Amino acid sequence: MIHATKEIPGYAYGSKDIQLSPVSMQELEELKVTVGWTDDDPIYLRLAGEVLEDQTKQIVDHWRNGIIASIPDLARHSQTPEGDRIPAYVANSGERFEQWILDTCRRPYDQDWLNYQLEIARRHTSASKNKVDGVRSTPYVPLRDILAFIVVINETIKPYLAAKGHSAEDVAKMHLAWCKSLQLQTALWTKLYMDTAHTPSEW
Repeated sequence: MIHATKEIPGYAYGSKDIQLSPVSMQELEELKVTVGWTDDDPIYLRLAGEVLEDQTKQIVDHWRNGIIASIPDLARHSQTPEGDRIPAYVANSGERFEQWILDTCRRPYDQDWLNYQLEIARRHTSASKNKVDGVRSTPYVPLRDILAFIVVINETIKPYLAAKGHSAEDVAKMHLAWCKSLQLQTALWTKLYMDTAHTPSEW
């Protein structure tokens, strides 16, 4: 399964309303070379998608409730300015977070995927944060928090990749492909953060 099996609030992958990425497909290919992308990586990402498909809710709950919720500086991005939880926002963004795991593993890294990386970045910057769900929360998620938390995501995904009894070698290859993808995605997200005309001082 590549596409979401149900309608996810605010999930707009492939929509005509999604902006065209300012990053070209040629630049994406160059970034893939830089990150050490190989022909094996899509194969092991697809395998990871099979392994993770029925674990996405557990994974996102781990990240959000087990880790982010205990770090006030991160938790505030899903709260009102007064520090109150926003249950609908948490639920909707959580479903999108789950789908992002599967998109990472199963989507072809084509123009639609590249465009959606821009959309993900927009939803974390003042360009679009809070707008999809119509909520009052922090105006943006600082780039420094995203970059730092990628380490946590990469480390904590390991036991979930190993949960279905695959060999240590296959688990290691799935994990390496996952880490390369996240490095690639974060490199793409920084493009918008670096555009100070749209997102001033959001480091």
